[in-house]
Amino acid sequence: MAVISRGFRRRREDNPALPPGQYLTTDFPVLSAGPTPQIATDDWSFTLTGAGAARSWTWQEFTALPSEEVTVDIHCVTSWSKLGTTWRGISVDVLLADVPDPSAYAMAHSYGGYTTNIPMADLAGGRSWVAFEYDGRPLQPAHGGPARLLVPHLYFWKSAKWLRGLELLDRDEPGFWETLGYHMYGDPWREQRYRGQ
Repeated sequence: MAVISRGFRRRREDNPALPPGQYLTTDFPVLSAGPTPQIATDDWSFTLTGAGAARSWTWQEFTALPSEEVTVDIHCVTSWSKLGTTWRGISVDVLLADVPDPSAYAMAHSYGGYTTNIPMADLAGGRSWVAFEYDGRPLQPAHGGPARLLVPHLYFWKSAKWLRGLELLDRDEPGFWETLGYHMYGDPWREQRYRGQ
C-alpha cells in the first residue's frame, strides 16, 4: 500500500481544461512582485506608444470605448488554475485599430514599474483585453485594478496588473520576471515556466 503524506497533490488533476502541472482553485489567489499601487480612476491613463502610435486615454475616454464581456480560464505559473472567470474590458484590437503597422512585440507597462513582454500575435486577433471589471464588479486593486491586461492563454504573469500602457516594439525584450529567469513566452500547455523550458 502506498503512503501519501497530507497535502500531497497529483501533478495534474483529471480535468482536460487544466494544463499540465496545474491544480484547480475556486478562490482567486493574490500574488504580486511588490506593493499594491492604489490608482484613482481620476489619475489613471492608458498610453499606446511605438510603431508610429502615440495615443493616450483618460479613464472616462477609455471606458467609453466598445467593451465586451469574456469568460476565460486563467493559469498562474505557481500552478493554480481558475476556470470560467468572467471579465469586462476593451479588446486590444480596439486600441490598435488606428495603428497601421503595430510591430511584432509589445511591452506592457504597469503603475509601480512592472513590465512584461508579449508577442503582438498574442495580443491581437481577439486574444487579449484591458480588463476593468471582474465578475460584474470594478476590478479591485489586489487583482490589478483599476485595469489590467488579460491574456488568458498565457501564464497569468503576462496579464500585467495596474496597466498604464503598451509600448510597441520591433524586437522581443524581456520584462520584469523574464529578466529574472521566467520564460520569454509562457505557454501553460507547454509548461513554459522558466527559461530553457
